[in-house]
Amino acid sequence: MTYRAPVKDMLFDMQHLANIEQVAQLPGFEDAGFDTAQAVLEECAKFSEGVLSPLNWEGDKNPSSWKDGVVTATPGFKEAYKQFAEGGWQGLQHPQDFGGQGLPKTIGSACGEMLNSANMSFALCPLLSDGAIEALLTAGSDDLKAIYLENLVSGKWTGTMNLTEPQAGSDLAAVRTRAEPQADGSYKVFGTKIYITWGEHDMAENIIHLVLARVAGAPEGVKGISLFVVPKFMVNKDGTLGARNDVHCVSIEHKMGIKASPTAVLQYGDHGGAVGYLVGQENRGLEYMFIMMNAARFGVGVQGIAIAERAYQKAVQFAKDRVQSRPVDGSIAASAPIIHHPDVKRMLMTMRAYTEGCRAMAISSAAAYDASHHHPDADVRKQNLAFYEFMVPLIKGYSTEMSLEVTSLGVQVHGGMGFIEETGAAQYYRDAKILTIYEGTTAIQANDLVGRKTARDGGQTGKGIATQIEVTEAELLKSGSAAAKAVLKHLTAARLAYIDVINFVAGNTKASPNAVFSGSVPYLMLAGNLMAGWQMARSLLIAESQIASGSDDAVFMNAKIITAQFYAEHLLCKAPGMRGSIVDGAASVTALALESF
Repeated sequence: MTYRAPVKDMLFDMQHLANIEQVAQLPGFEDAGFDTAQAVLEECAKFSEGVLSPLNWEGDKNPSSWKDGVVTATPGFKEAYKQFAEGGWQGLQHPQDFGGQGLPKTIGSACGEMLNSANMSFALCPLLSDGAIEALLTAGSDDLKAIYLENLVSGKWTGTMNLTEPQAGSDLAAVRTRAEPQADGSYKVFGTKIYITWGEHDMAENIIHLVLARVAGAPEGVKGISLFVVPKFMVNKDGTLGARNDVHCVSIEHKMGIKASPTAVLQYGDHGGAVGYLVGQENRGLEYMFIMMNAARFGVGVQGIAIAERAYQKAVQFAKDRVQSRPVDGSIAASAPIIHHPDVKRMLMTMRAYTEGCRAMAISSAAAYDASHHHPDADVRKQNLAFYEFMVPLIKGYSTEMSLEVTSLGVQVHGGMGFIEETGAAQYYRDAKILTIYEGTTAIQANDLVGRKTARDGGQTGKGIATQIEVTEAELLKSGSAAAKAVLKHLTAARLAYIDVINFVAGNTKASPNAVFSGSVPYLMLAGNLMAGWQMARSLLIAESQIASGSDDAVFMNAKIITAQFYAEHLLCKAPGMRGSIVDGAASVTALALESF
């Protein structure tokens, strides 16, 4: 089955939920209105559908391979990457000063979804380069920017993030890789890093590793970690490539999914020390790495939406083609395509509603990011940043958890055929699992939501968003349509449940941390469900107004209304029950004695 990019749905979200024309009023984005968005998305769709998508199944069957320290990408990937770089896709939302196109994240996030839907293993390479670019833009010296940024932004070189070590997974305080200062201002780096996505490959001529390490005498724990640039090949003063640096890939992992993406074990300093250059100041590495991680966390949330979209499209096609059993209502006398069966429709609607809801949440949040960086008014920037930062753990956590449910339903729609690898449905399920783990597990996103985003400000940011949701509720009441009434009922109940949970979290995190954190992931899922449901409610109101004003696309708008109502009645309705488990159910999570497990 071929992938078809959902350009129309993305443009709907950009125009009506993210208000792309308002984004285009921001300094630096004057040329990035709806027409530009449409042109860029249509081009990205052609590349994703025509070049990347056909390689997806091939990458699963013939993953990247390692031999004697050399990693060879799946056949076809190198040529596709060349087209990707030449098309300017890596620089889409990076500054024009370094050769990028300087487009808003609002457009970039939609393009990221397409690339990941078409081929997630491939798209991971540019995602990591984006993180490296962000960190250098934020904390790199002018010299580092001059040496590395233009080639990273063009896609000529790729970038990586090196955090994890065998003994330091999510606990970065345990990082042991060390950096020794040299007389010329550089450092020698020694240590082992694991789980390095696209840490070694043959698609680009150089790989720029951003590495967390400790300088001798640094404080213990996270306060003593610094960030370094360690290139695979040294860069000469004239910009040409010099000697091979002392960083080597000693193996790649054999994985459940994303098999074409090489996950490397990198060894630094086996032959005298890898030459590295300090990014920013010593001992502030974790602060800089969080910039990369926040960019990557949003990107991983988009990956969840992307893989859900791909699984949905495949399931719909199969359900239309697969003939099995007579419909229960007798509307067809003989066996019919399974899409006529109510339970198959329920599964497909669940897949569709989750995907559209999370896409709307991501694109509208991307617009807040753009305003937080480009709006001329400092207060407006601050408000948008608070909103965006609150949304990041939800986009990452909720969108990836929902992608597991959606890709599992995709297998279920296929029945026994879904369990057979040749249909391709299973690949999406396997690929989706990593999304709830890397760039911080769902529990780590939930810890961030509880600690930094809720307890720290007493729940003020979260409650401020609830106030915005009330405005949408008032508009639903005003509409008065049957669909609007149904959505209003569940949106109000979910908002009230969410406020109860915020009060519980803000009031108990210090006094009863175990009680709060035992419900942290359910809190994240409730909040994500509400935010996606809110955007679906807004979509319903827009679709109703478009139909009322004589839209020439009534079929699309009507589908929006039905999908929003389904989201409310089948997904958003779960929020009050989740509230109960969080506020009232903490004791049973922690009560069982350890020896009883």
